[in-house]
Amino acid sequence: MNARIGVDSGGTFTDFVCLSAGGLALYKLRSTPDDPSRAILDGIGQLAANRVALDVVHGSTVATNTVLERKGARVALLTTEGFQDVLTIGRQTRPELYNLFVAARRPLLERGLVFGVPERLGAAGETLVRVDRRTVDRLAALLARRAVDIVAVCFLHSYANPAHEKQVTTRLRRARLKVCASHEVLPEYREFERWSTTVLNAYVTPLIDRYLGNLERQLNHARLQIMQSNGGSISAATARAQAVRTLLSGPAAGVVGARAVARAAGFRKIISFDMGGTSTDVSLVDDAIAMTTDSIIGDFPVRLPMIDIQTVGAGGGSIAALDSGGALRVGPQSAGADPGPACYGTGQELTVTDANLLLGRLDPAYFLGGRMALDLQRARAAAQKTAARLKLSVPELAEGIVRVANANMERAMRVVSVERGHDPRDFALVAFGGAGGMHACEIAEALEIATIIVPRYAGVLSALGMLLADVTKDYSASVLQQSGALTIAELAKRFQPLVEQGRRELRAEGFSHTQQVIERLVDVRYVGQSCEITVPLSRGYRREFNRRHARLYGYSNPARPTEIVNLRIKASGLTDKPKWSYSRPRAERARPSSLKQARFGQRMYRTAFYRWDDLAPGARAAGPSVVTGNEATVVIPPGFRFRVDGFGNVIIRKR
Repeated sequence: MNARIGVDSGGTFTDFVCLSAGGLALYKLRSTPDDPSRAILDGIGQLAANRVALDVVHGSTVATNTVLERKGARVALLTTEGFQDVLTIGRQTRPELYNLFVAARRPLLERGLVFGVPERLGAAGETLVRVDRRTVDRLAALLARRAVDIVAVCFLHSYANPAHEKQVTTRLRRARLKVCASHEVLPEYREFERWSTTVLNAYVTPLIDRYLGNLERQLNHARLQIMQSNGGSISAATARAQAVRTLLSGPAAGVVGARAVARAAGFRKIISFDMGGTSTDVSLVDDAIAMTTDSIIGDFPVRLPMIDIQTVGAGGGSIAALDSGGALRVGPQSAGADPGPACYGTGQELTVTDANLLLGRLDPAYFLGGRMALDLQRARAAAQKTAARLKLSVPELAEGIVRVANANMERAMRVVSVERGHDPRDFALVAFGGAGGMHACEIAEALEIATIIVPRYAGVLSALGMLLADVTKDYSASVLQQSGALTIAELAKRFQPLVEQGRRELRAEGFSHTQQVIERLVDVRYVGQSCEITVPLSRGYRREFNRRHARLYGYSNPARPTEIVNLRIKASGLTDKPKWSYSRPRAERARPSSLKQARFGQRMYRTAFYRWDDLAPGARAAGPSVVTGNEATVVIPPGFRFRVDGFGNVIIRKR
């Protein structure tokens, strides 16, 4: 079999998991933010230096950071004449209802690069005004002189009839301009969301195109797949043309990995908690992974199907500092990989990792399995100035930093559970990422979650999730008709072109008919509503819609007529998955490698430190204790107990 490598390029560390005939191999190293491909090539060289046949599945934050840092392409927008301000006006909703001084959304486009084109389609796709070709040719010459990187083309009602967009796109490409058209990215109604998604795609595509093209060349004969925000992967060629689909690629892979690990261990209802060096991502899995088409990236809506993930700027590298009012803040600024936390030896900023070290919850001599030593004195020096300003001792400040970071992450968990109509007490918490296991117990206690699972490969679970992901393609078409007017047979007929397109593109990537899975979904709402709920297509889809509506909003009205807004297809090509190694647990008391002093709840405790590799399935012990591994650390506070299951996961419960 070809060796397959999952690569998760994060803000602080880059993680690798290699699946070959010899089993799984893991690797973790510091990221290289100035050029992420350097760390990627270094890690692949360590794991698969002499392999000719190699498949690489890559997820990264490059596209997301491009949007958040406003470092994307110079984009021009051509739109229906008279509608140049759609993106500026938006939905006229306020993100903070009672704040009279909300900052305006920072635009991605220069004001002088938005142009109206004389053309008009009706809502049914009929031509009202033909495209003015002279205007298009004049604009093409102007944009070439203005040296724009790419042109976004967004016309009214192109979801119903893309003919005008196709005409303009063809003429622009003849003028050697790069073009991104809305009917190619998101052929759905709602102009603001469709145009926002298209412009975001145009904004990140040139940079991702260069980045992936360079990476492909350096990987030589390896086949490169890119993780998507929907939990599946796509070819590098597709990602280079539709980079907006990769905005949440790393976090999405983590949810895929968490679900697979939890199901193998016997848990189907989980909240995934991915705490890395720069940020924390949480998502809810009620057997199935929760999806959404209402994501916001950098203040802009993205209507593509994505895993429902909440992200907060709290990670191991998040900087702790005092705000203008003298209050302690943690994040969203991060020390990143360079210079990193103070304890890494080069940074000077006080971070969450430094706080955990100062509390005795990290073994400074066995970080990353002993491959990296932490500088305790440097962390203490970084904390002293802030502690003095707050009139606290250094340990008291460190506990405060952890509490503030935990509060930020707890709020994100309430968003994906309580605010979605779920009781977090019904779920297990799957904690991963390098720092997830260090904070999981305290957050679970606040949410009254009874069980915490820290996977055996917690520190590289997102990279492992990339090897578990299937090749997935999403297609959609707007319908906007009442459900009563559409029979199941009529819906099946309307789905057929999307199904054929999905099967054709999967076949082109080497998947036979038996390796293909097609899911049909419909966006449904009550007539008169402006928001819809996506449900699987079946004869009882209206019943399922009413059930989900009641859970989300507290009521439903089965007597009220419904409307189908969009048809959706999820076409998946099934990939080879890693096999989980299982050993029958034998109950035994775990033996610590050392005993150290650590601080919990404003007092010091004699704390047992265990090496993960030394813990056999069935090993158990009570807190306070710390389990240290090659990629992650688990902290078990007083009042909790843990055991190691047959897969090597650490399962934690209250005593």
